[in-house]
This record gives sequence, structure tokens and C-alpha cells, in this order.
Amino acid sequence: MRLARFIALSGHCSRRQASRHIDAGEVMFNGRIAEHIDHVQTGDLVQLAGQTLTLKAAFSYWLFNKPVGVDCNLRAHHSASLLHLLPVDAGRIYPVGRLDKDSHGLLLLTDDGDLCQRLIHPDFYHPKTYLVQVERAFDEAFLLAMAAGVQLRDGLTRHCQIRRIAPDQFEIVLTQGLNRQIRKMAQMLGYKVIDLQRVALANLTLEGLALAAWRQLSAQEVAKLKLSLDIPAS
Repeated sequence: MRLARFIALSGHCSRRQASRHIDAGEVMFNGRIAEHIDHVQTGDLVQLAGQTLTLKAAFSYWLFNKPVGVDCNLRAHHSASLLHLLPVDAGRIYPVGRLDKDSHGLLLLTDDGDLCQRLIHPDFYHPKTYLVQVERAFDEAFLLAMAAGVQLRDGLTRHCQIRRIAPDQFEIVLTQGLNRQIRKMAQMLGYKVIDLQRVALANLTLEGLALAAWRQLSAQEVAKLKLSLDIPAS
């Protein structure tokens, strides 16, 4: 298999992060600096930061209802880091995508690099649902503009589904994940987001999960999630 996928399936990091490690020359393949074109076969030696990598036999999947103020980075020296809140029995898991520090809601964490790649890669168009409140009431023109796509520095956002919930609140379903995308979209249209909650990711929801609580996905939930993402059963 391709080297980046092997690293992801070792549980060390996502495939995207694996590619960054390869770019940085931090991966060794059979005693030499690895290249993206390397394919791993039985007997090959892959090392990252001096650690020999092997394929994981089983992966871990957790949901977290992230409060405002928690940062999704995993830096031990950062007091607000999500790292300090991980369940003791979770192993080495990492967030699938990010929620900025000022946002709250559903966060999936796993050591399954393939699943992480499938969820965060923009080519797959998997939905993420948010409840958003802005600082004042908006009109229908705002909803139409958000749905049609907003020109940001990163480019024109994809068409999305959006509906009004209250004079100053809406639900929005995105199939991309640009940095602080909803906040930037609203700002470009003259509105400031004052509350943002992710309530669903693919077929996962916050149902029954209290604020700041963790829950491990069952085998059945993982199977249903992979089915919804068109990931072959292992």
C-alpha cells in the first residue's frame, strides 16, 4: 500500500499529516529517507521519529461534546488543549477536523487514519451540520447568499443547505471545512457569529451526549458510519 496510507493505518496520524511528515523528511523507509511514491510490502521497515510503525489490529472511535474554550490542538504545554481531557483508556486518538476554540459541539476522535481521511478530504463532500446564532436578525437575502456561496480569501464556498430557526439563528449543512468558514461567510455578509455549535457529522449526532462528555462508538455505530462513507468493511 502507499506509504501515507500505511502510516495512517498504523494509528500514528491521519493520512494528510502522514504526507506532511514525508514532506519534512521525518519518515524512514528501509533505512533511507522515505518518498511519497514508496509502497509498503511485508517485511519493509517504516520509522517515524525513531519509532517503528506497524499496522493496528483495531481502532478506537470516540465522540466528544466540546465546550467553548477547549482548543483542538494536542499540545501538552497548552493548558486549554483537548489533550488534557482525553479519556485515560482512549489511547492515541486525534480529532477528525477541528472546531475552533470559540465553537462547541460534536467532535469525533480516532486513530483510524483512513476514516479520518475520508471525512476531512474535500473530495468526498460529507455533511457537517451546525446551529449558528448571529448578533442580529437577518433577512432572506442573507440566507440565499450563504446558500449560493460566499467569496472568501480561500475561494468561493460551496453551495450549502441553510434554513432559518429564529430571527437571528440558522442551521447550515456544509460539505467542506475551510478554516473558520461559517464565521468568515457571515462576516463577509455583514454579520458576526456569536454562537456556533456542530450538531452532526455524517450520520453521527449529539443525541444523549452531555456538554463536555465523552462516549465511545459501538462496533455497530462504526460499521454504520463506514457504510455511510462508502468505506469497505474490514
